[in-house]
Amino acid sequence: MITGMIQNRAGYQGGTRGRGGFTIIEVLIVLAIIVALTGLIGVAVFSRRDDAKKDTAKIELNTIKNALKLFQMDFDRWPTDQEGIKVLWDKTALDSDADATRWKKYLTEPLPKDKWGNEWGYRQKSERGDESMFDLWSFGPDKQDGTEDDITSWGAAAGGEGPMEEVPSGSRSAPK
Repeated sequence: MITGMIQNRAGYQGGTRGRGGFTIIEVLIVLAIIVALTGLIGVAVFSRRDDAKKDTAKIELNTIKNALKLFQMDFDRWPTDQEGIKVLWDKTALDSDADATRWKKYLTEPLPKDKWGNEWGYRQKSERGDESMFDLWSFGPDKQDGTEDDITSWGAAAGGEGPMEEVPSGSRSAPK
């Protein structure tokens, strides 16, 4: 009896055809789905990467802004346009040797460029509000002056507090 069941199972076709694998159409459909999902995920990841770079640039701008405030407290002035932000990490950038005795390292790591490889824009006297303040900016990912993706300090610097703002389109001079 047992041998009969084994023979029946082994030889049973039951009206269905046995499958040996996937057809080429099935494989192509699966590959198309994988490619589509990879594309969607890639777009989302790169979009988040761009947002993360922009947020990091805003944090760096705020760090530089705070270091400038410390410099101003020690020297009772903002760095000159010639000194720029380099004076925050490099003593040799000071215009006056007399100031060298009061100088401290205001930034532990140099931040000469923004996240897109451009030098930070700095101006000792603000052209965007209170002239007793400074201007600090990045042209952002498009590297163009006066576009919506520019990252600036004048919204926060003018009021003394507040979040960093992106600047609406407009023009301003490039750093000297």
